[in-house]
This record gives sequence, C-alpha cells and structure tokens, in this order.
Amino acid sequence: MCSPSQQSQPSPFTSPTQTPPSPQYETDMHYINLALAQAREALDAGEVPVGCVFVDSEGEVVASARNRTNELRNATRHAELEAIDHLLSSPSLSLPRPHPLSSLTLYVTVEPCIMCSSALRQLEISRVVYGCSNPRFGGCGGVWAVNELPHPRERAYEALEGYGREEAILLLRRFYMTENIKAPTPKSKARRVLKTDIPPMRTPTPGS
Repeated sequence: MCSPSQQSQPSPFTSPTQTPPSPQYETDMHYINLALAQAREALDAGEVPVGCVFVDSEGEVVASARNRTNELRNATRHAELEAIDHLLSSPSLSLPRPHPLSSLTLYVTVEPCIMCSSALRQLEISRVVYGCSNPRFGGCGGVWAVNELPHPRERAYEALEGYGREEAILLLRRFYMTENIKAPTPKSKARRVLKTDIPPMRTPTPGS
C-alpha cells in the first residue's frame, strides 16, 4: 500500500503556488513524484525518461513502469503499456471486466502518445494526470485529443497536464543531450548545453 501520507521524493522543480494547494493537488503531486522516480530510472538506463504509476480508488499503487523501448528493441514498450501488461497479467489483482482500468488513475510524466491514449480509452481508464505535453505524438491534446473524441462505445476520460512538468521537461532535455551509442552513426552532442528555461504551459494546472 502506498498512500499520500507516506513520504515521497519531492521534486526540486515544483513551482511554489500563491495559495495553499488543494488536497487533490497534493495527492496528485505525491503520485506524479513516484512516476518521476520511474522516469529517472529510465534515464539512468539510457531510455527516454518517461515513467508512470497506476493508482486505484483506495490510493494504492497497483502498477508502475518506465520506458523500455531501447532495452527490448521494441518501439511499443512505452511506460504505460509496460504497466498495463503487468496489470492484465497479475493473478493477484481483481480488475473489473471488460473495462479493467475503469477505477484507476494513471500518473505519467509525459502526455501519453496517440497509441497509448487509444489503449487507455479502450480499457476505460478513469483519469490521466501527466507532467508535460507531447507536441509531436500526444494523444491527449498535444496532437490529437483521443481521450475526448466522440465514440459510440468508449467513454471519454479526463486528462490533466502540468503536474511535475518542469522536472519532466528537464529529464527529457538531459536525455536528448546524451550520445546514442546504439545509433548507426552517433551524433556528437559534446557542445550542447542544458537549457533550464521552461516555456509556459497551454493551460493552468487545476488546483495549483
């Protein structure tokens, strides 16, 4: 059991707010910090630093994962799908069928891509909270709002941006400054400098 009352690693990049944050915001930040820990682990492993956790209605983390695309040489091994595979194959979890994610919230450091957003919708995720937007592949508004598209059978789901956003962005920047030793012709990045300026978000973070 992992609840907000337990100590989580605070993000040094979380911006202070002018008013006391709401209890829901503090709860969401607790879990996004757990996802950020997964993203840091991915960065250390040479993966695109994206991490996630799935949390049930009782506040228990039921699955956590990070990107493993380089490790497994499989472009579909995003953090979200890694965690979903664990959820669906775990004999100790009793998830409702045919919508196993209907009582869960996903916390992920980067906006889910179109592929992952579609999978989350088909499995009827309850809610998604993420750090930074994904302007190239985002499926929750970054490119295409898969989570909100009209559909005769699949329900839409709420997707909230901006939780742990600054650290999520800086983790990605750190990754893209490193040399990809697996590339056919690695590009030299020795002269690249880590930029620490953070662009404004599309919309304010709710509850902050």
